[in-house]
Amino acid sequence: MALKLNPEAKAVYRAIREEIRKRLVLPESSRFLDAFEPVSDTKEILRRQDYLRGNLPRIKPELRDCLSRVMPITFRRDFLHDRILVVDESEVEKAEKLNLCEVTTEVEDTEEYPLVLSTTGHGIDVELTPSQVAPELYVLPLWENRRTLEALARISELTGRESVAPRILKALRKLDDVMERQEAIDSIEELVAEKERELNERISEKLERFSLTLSGKELLGFLDELKAGNYEAIFRHFGGIEGDILDLINGAERELGERLGVTVELFSRGELYPVSVPPERVEMLREELERELKVELYLRSREILGEVMPLLQRLKEELSTVHELDFLQAVKEFTGGFTFPGIHGGGIAFINGRHLFIESPQPVSYIVGKMPEGFYAPGSEVIKDERIVILTGANSGGKTSLLELTAQIAILAHMGFPVPAEKAWIEPLDELFFFRKKRSAYGAGAFETALGAFVRALRTDGRKLILIDEFEAITEPGAAVRIIGELLKVAHERGFYVVIVSHLGEDLKAELPFARVDGIEAQGLDGSLNLIVNRQPIFGKPGRSTPELIVERLARKKRGKEREIFERVLRAFREG
Repeated sequence: MALKLNPEAKAVYRAIREEIRKRLVLPESSRFLDAFEPVSDTKEILRRQDYLRGNLPRIKPELRDCLSRVMPITFRRDFLHDRILVVDESEVEKAEKLNLCEVTTEVEDTEEYPLVLSTTGHGIDVELTPSQVAPELYVLPLWENRRTLEALARISELTGRESVAPRILKALRKLDDVMERQEAIDSIEELVAEKERELNERISEKLERFSLTLSGKELLGFLDELKAGNYEAIFRHFGGIEGDILDLINGAERELGERLGVTVELFSRGELYPVSVPPERVEMLREELERELKVELYLRSREILGEVMPLLQRLKEELSTVHELDFLQAVKEFTGGFTFPGIHGGGIAFINGRHLFIESPQPVSYIVGKMPEGFYAPGSEVIKDERIVILTGANSGGKTSLLELTAQIAILAHMGFPVPAEKAWIEPLDELFFFRKKRSAYGAGAFETALGAFVRALRTDGRKLILIDEFEAITEPGAAVRIIGELLKVAHERGFYVVIVSHLGEDLKAELPFARVDGIEAQGLDGSLNLIVNRQPIFGKPGRSTPELIVERLARKKRGKEREIFERVLRAFREG
């Protein structure tokens, strides 16, 4: 059963959720957080505590980086246009229901397709299953998500949980050379153009370094041959450089062939400089290579799928577990230094609690209701298991923050989470009410609204914690004592737990002998004239308010006539 929260208490719960949610790496992990809404059932709270106690220690800091590399792996049922399936007449309907590729009963229809599959012996033999007809639809998503698989393998090492990712990665290595060739084919124009540029540069350098040296007699013979038009004899003098150029061309084609996985002859031998490759020759080579590679990719994918198909369900479960681990790492990060509260049969208590949303808060110990074994704070010997507590004391002394901290601890405890305290105890509640002071709301309307909300909190039975911040601020002090006093009597009679912040502590104590009045004291001014406040309440003693100290600060800061007036007011305080 869910713990009932009034609007202000829900706001505290939402703030806690948001702090955890923003620590999640994967958005889908928030569904695990949704399953931890505050509940009233003791067994469920303890079950959640046991779950977190068992799992949080396994979460290591390095896990966060691994989780950030995990992406969903989706297997799509696409229609593939690069293949055709040849089947018997009796198999046409079954084959077409697969809706994976074209289906025919005629061998003549297969000529335009690079990949021909068949159940009749006219192509690569297959069974009529998706894994046989289109294994790439399973294998390529795994190949594209190798980073995710590597992250899952690392997560397995960090958590000690078994993973199928290493086995899948090992099988996928059989695709390495095929995918390298695919990458080369996809960029074949760039590869050829780069090789063409590089080849022409090297030929140009070789021509620049080439020189022809002839003796006087050889030069005369050379000139005679030139006059006679005997070009064959002339070109004999250049045969060496021609051979060098052909060697460069052959080497460039060998390098291209190694990248593409096939022997190629692209560059013309008729025109040695500058070399070039016609675009239509490159396109023809691309088409030829792609047809060959589609067959190779199909055969490798089919082999790999035979190994990994039994692992895919486990992989799906593992991907779901990743979201659970993400939730756990967010909770561990948020609750660092927290402690699991004990289940207690009488209220709420905590030692050295720390407000979640105040930077470097002063630890505070507090208790409402029965004192649990092991609770101790200075002055706690005066506590008599009071369920109704009136919290008094210095302005800006931390009374509202203490109410917020109490609400935070109560909500986290009912979520089954650790709480920000050295030790803590909680009685599982049915309802939590938190009434904040609304500084902008005054007058009869505001008073009627606040009074109605307070009475609604009192009208039904159950285990309730009611936190109220300065109810009297919206009505006259005399009326406030009578109204609040009577309402707190009702809360006492019904066995509710109440903490109410009020400046009327002594007046209310006179009306309510069963209540405890605690005080937060301002202890003076520091050297910079700032208030010195010990935010730890003193149990059983009303706290001094701060007007006197504020007047003293002003008296010490001002000059002239203003100072004289403030000093007069200060004397009146102290003489009164």
